[in-house]
Amino acid sequence: MELNEGAIASVEPVLPLDGIVVLDLSQFLAGPSCALRLADLGAKVIKVERRAGGDTGRSLELAGQRFGDASALFHTINRNKESYAADLKDPAERAQVEALVRRADVVVHNFRPGVMERLGLGYARIAELNPRIVYAGVSGYGDTGPWRDRPGQDLLIQALSGMATLSGDRDQPPTPAALAVVDMTAGAQLAIGILSLLVRRGITGRGGRVDVSLLDAAVDLQFEPLTVFLNGGGTPERGAVRNANVYLPAPYGIYDTADGHLALAMMPVNVLGDVIGNARLAAWPADQWLRERDAIKAEIGRHLATGTSEHWLALLDAAGLWVAPVLDWSALIEQPGFKALDAIQTIRSGDETMRTTSSPIRIDGNRLKAPRAAPRLGEGNERIDAELGVAEMQA
Repeated sequence: MELNEGAIASVEPVLPLDGIVVLDLSQFLAGPSCALRLADLGAKVIKVERRAGGDTGRSLELAGQRFGDASALFHTINRNKESYAADLKDPAERAQVEALVRRADVVVHNFRPGVMERLGLGYARIAELNPRIVYAGVSGYGDTGPWRDRPGQDLLIQALSGMATLSGDRDQPPTPAALAVVDMTAGAQLAIGILSLLVRRGITGRGGRVDVSLLDAAVDLQFEPLTVFLNGGGTPERGAVRNANVYLPAPYGIYDTADGHLALAMMPVNVLGDVIGNARLAAWPADQWLRERDAIKAEIGRHLATGTSEHWLALLDAAGLWVAPVLDWSALIEQPGFKALDAIQTIRSGDETMRTTSSPIRIDGNRLKAPRAAPRLGEGNERIDAELGVAEMQA
C-alpha cells in the first residue's frame, strides 16, 4: 500500500505522550523543568501546589519581571500545565491527591529525602495506590550519605562538585556557570528515566521508581575531564590565559578582536598561524601546544586584537577552521541561523502575551510549541476532579 505524503501531512499530529497524566509536586527548576518537557511531549501535567502561595517559584522574580499573576520565570518553566491546589498535610485533601495518583501515570517531586514519606506519599504508598505508576524524584545529594539533608541548590552543587574550579583563568577565583545548569541537567536526566520506565511499563505492565540527584547530574556533566583525572591525568589546572578547557591545548579559548570577541575551538596552531599571517605561530612545534598553551594564547591574543572580528572570521571560515563570533542576545536573535531554528514562541494568559523559549525537541519534523501560559493557582481543581473522577474514587 502506498502512503500518500500529502494526506499524512494533513493529519493533526498526535504527540508521543498524549494520554499520559503527570502529577508534578515539584518546585523551582529541576523537577518543574522535567515535567515541562513531558508536557511539551503531550502529557497532561497537573501541578499540585500548596493552597497557601503555591510553588515558591511564583514569586521568584528575575529583573522584576512578572507576567499575569506570577513571575515571568514561573511561566517559563511551568507553561502548558494545570494547577491543583491542595494541603498535603490535611488528611481529606491528601485523600483527593491520592485519588489523582490512582488515575496518574507519573508522579514527579523534588522534596528532600524523607519528606514525601512524612506526607504519606512515599514510593511504597504511591505504588500501593497505583502499581503501574512511575515515581520520579530529584534530590540534592541522594537518599543516603552524610550530605543527604543538605540544601540542594545549583550554585552550592557547582561548588561542591568541582565544576566551579574548571572555569575562569588560573589567577581568578573559582567561577560558576551563570546559568542553573545543574538544575536543568538533572531535570533532563529525570525525564529520560521517566520515559524509559514508561517504555518498560508498556512492555511489562510494571511501574517503577527513578531518582536523580543534583550532585549526580553535576558529576555526569564533568565526565570527560573527571575521567582523565580518575585515570592518572592529574589534578586539572586552569590555564592562565584565555582558559576554556583544563585539558585541551591552544588555541582553545575566547579572544579579543579590535571590535569584539571570537571563539577558537580545536585547530592546529601552525595552520592558524598561516591563515592569520603570524609566522611565530606557524612555526610553533606541535609537541608544545599543550605545555606552552599560555604563551601561544597570549600570542594569538596580541595578533587578533589588531583586526576586526569580521576580518578574522572571513579568513578562518574560508580555511574551514572552527571559529564563531561571541554574540550577546540582542545580536543572536537577529542572526539568520537563529531565526531558522524557530526557537522562540509566544505564550498567552488572558489578554497578556510573553515571549519565551520553545521546546528544543522536534517530533516528526515539527517543533513542539504550546501557547498556554502557566496556570493560576488552583484553577484546575474542579475540572481535574471531574475529568479524572476524583469524587467517585473517594466514594
